[in-house]
Amino acid sequence: MKKVYLAISCFFLIGSAAHAQYDNNPGSNHGNKFEQLGTMISDPNMYRSASGAPGPKYWQQRADYEINASLNDDKQRLDGTETITYFNNSPDPLTYLWLQLDENQHRKDSQGSTAGESKMQDKMSLRQLQMIMGNNLDLGDHILSVKDANGNPIPYTINETMMRLELPKTLKPGEKFKFKVAWFYNISDRLTIGGRGGYEYFPEDKNYLYTMAQWYPRMAVYSDFQGWQNKQFIGSGEFALVFGNFKVNLDVPADHVVGATGLCQNYSQTLSAAQLKRWNQAQTSKEPVEIITLAEVKDRMKGHAQARKTWVYEAENVRDFAWVSSRRIVWDGMSTQIEGGKKVMAMSYYSPEAYPLYRRYSTKVVAHTLKVYSQHTFPYPYPSAISVEASNGMEYPMICFNYGRTEKDGTYSEATKNGMIGVITHEVGHNFFPMIVNSDERQWTWMDEGLNTFCQFLAEQDWDNNFPSQRGPAYKIVDYMKLPKNELEPIMTNSENIARFGPNAYAKPATALNILRETVMGRKLFDYAFKTYAQRWAFKHPTPADFFRTMEDASAVDLDWFWRGWFYGTDPVDISLDSVKLYTLDTKNPQINARYDKEQFDHNLQHISAQRNREEGTRFAVEADTSLKDFYSKFDRFAATPLTQESYQAMYNALSPEERSFYESKNYFYQLTLSNKGGLVMPVIIEWTYTDGTKEVDRISAYVWRKNEQKIDKVFAKTKEVKSIRLDPYRETADIDEDNNSWPRTLTPSRFELFKQQNLPRGATAGANPMQQQSIKKQP
Repeated sequence: MKKVYLAISCFFLIGSAAHAQYDNNPGSNHGNKFEQLGTMISDPNMYRSASGAPGPKYWQQRADYEINASLNDDKQRLDGTETITYFNNSPDPLTYLWLQLDENQHRKDSQGSTAGESKMQDKMSLRQLQMIMGNNLDLGDHILSVKDANGNPIPYTINETMMRLELPKTLKPGEKFKFKVAWFYNISDRLTIGGRGGYEYFPEDKNYLYTMAQWYPRMAVYSDFQGWQNKQFIGSGEFALVFGNFKVNLDVPADHVVGATGLCQNYSQTLSAAQLKRWNQAQTSKEPVEIITLAEVKDRMKGHAQARKTWVYEAENVRDFAWVSSRRIVWDGMSTQIEGGKKVMAMSYYSPEAYPLYRRYSTKVVAHTLKVYSQHTFPYPYPSAISVEASNGMEYPMICFNYGRTEKDGTYSEATKNGMIGVITHEVGHNFFPMIVNSDERQWTWMDEGLNTFCQFLAEQDWDNNFPSQRGPAYKIVDYMKLPKNELEPIMTNSENIARFGPNAYAKPATALNILRETVMGRKLFDYAFKTYAQRWAFKHPTPADFFRTMEDASAVDLDWFWRGWFYGTDPVDISLDSVKLYTLDTKNPQINARYDKEQFDHNLQHISAQRNREEGTRFAVEADTSLKDFYSKFDRFAATPLTQESYQAMYNALSPEERSFYESKNYFYQLTLSNKGGLVMPVIIEWTYTDGTKEVDRISAYVWRKNEQKIDKVFAKTKEVKSIRLDPYRETADIDEDNNSWPRTLTPSRFELFKQQNLPRGATAGANPMQQQSIKKQP
């Protein structure tokens, strides 16, 4: 650190008027990162306003479903018929409709099966080999017929996972069209074929667990901003769907238990008297009640009923419908009260393998998630929320599939427990994003996964202050953001084009939102704006522009620079503290200045040549010949004289009272030189540690970079001497290089270890299981 005296001057520096700034200023050190988004987002119109709210002529389509489905537990096949009533609320006449046939992804010749990369490795799992070899299974949707309400055939064309219906006449604005589809498909083994829906087989008791998702032909979205959303489903990009009402009849083996989207209308026909009584008890219980008990499940697993039962479910204003069916399901539930006083049934369905974890935690995690999300968005509107253990992780309205099985002895590691809590929170949270705030997942995964992962982080931290959240804290995204640019893509990238799906679509947007909340906007402004967005777009179809605009509109914070950097760019955060200079006041007092002046004078004479001459015993000329010494050989050039003292006193007497007060105070001026090595502009957070051991934190807005986006100087006035300085002390900006954040520079220790790589199933952990180890230790 360089120490410099600052001479006091009594005048003001008048700056010249700022010159005009232009967007897209290549080659310059400013005028780029802080420009408005402009044409990077769509223009506002009558459907979507400049404020980010739905416009006065906003519209969206609707589709109602009546479905009859029959599950064949012997052949693993699902047969179904459905009647769809489609409402054209758009201003456009439609001559055809698009439906999604997502099961076609499993066909051996589908784009999803053939378009992915593959390569051989030293160790290959059976599933990896099967993905390369393909399969000869008869998978995918078999459309038996498509007819109008009068039974007349409707021409249709199937293109991969999309089916186009040719309407018998133009469907005009304000009209509706009813048609029927008959279909079947062979259910795939979810653990070997992959995908979100399917079955899992348990050879020890010869039973199946069916998680039925994307199981019926579904209407595609027709919207004001893109027309038909008919991009093919090839795996990563999930679903854009239409809201509507569902009535679903599910015909299954009589000893199966079914959980589904919506409310069951006939528990009195599907449950025993004892089970129905427990169901009624659960309606008011504050603790989970086992409606289907573990003992009942173990008894059911021994046989296979030939009789059938039909479970009837109805759901209003939902975008999708999913269900679970098996004879090896424990079912518990309890009533939970969310914001606004509404009561919701929180429920869990799980196999015996998950019982020790799910019985203790699952339903309570469901209830906790609903409460926290409701506080940050809107009161949960649906009557129930279900967590199903299925060695999986996927979400649908009111029901989701998660993992969380224990070891065979009932023990589990802490990592397994925390992973289960995290995935349940995440999947239940999807009820809000995108099941209600209904973004287009096929195009913008982050609007679904990123926003939800951010809210998941809030819920996890409300669950336990020490919960080890894997996504949300800024430092967790550093390893991803420091990757080479050719391995990265902006958050605003189509789902199918993302190389590292988890970091890009889940972690980075969640981190960005947490930084917005904690560092850029502050909790109060952020929470209000985020809740405004959620409430504006509940049960509607928002786009990124609607989110960006609402966050600014409701907070009066210009965030275009933030969206540019975090969502449209790949630059990382790396702010370097390059140098520190200390300036103190030159008092002109000869008695005070004498010591400093002498130290500086002597220091300047201590060059290497003078030092080595002394070490070699050089006999200097002025010592050999004393006649060379004169007045200045004995003169004390630093001693105060009456003249210098008189000059100082005259200067001091001329000071005003304000200047004298400043003059007599002890001030230190620290000039910090900061460089933006990463490229992503961010606020500067500075922790000062003083020589007396106390600390102070200064927070500087990101706008400090607006005149120079690469390098800045900033002076800080302090009343105490500084011992050390550290940037980003709480690791809240995702700075990828903390080694250049400190003055003086500090050594960052690290460690490494040798390990043997393992391939583990989803939800399993390679970490220690102290519960199991302790159990073994106690055995005789």
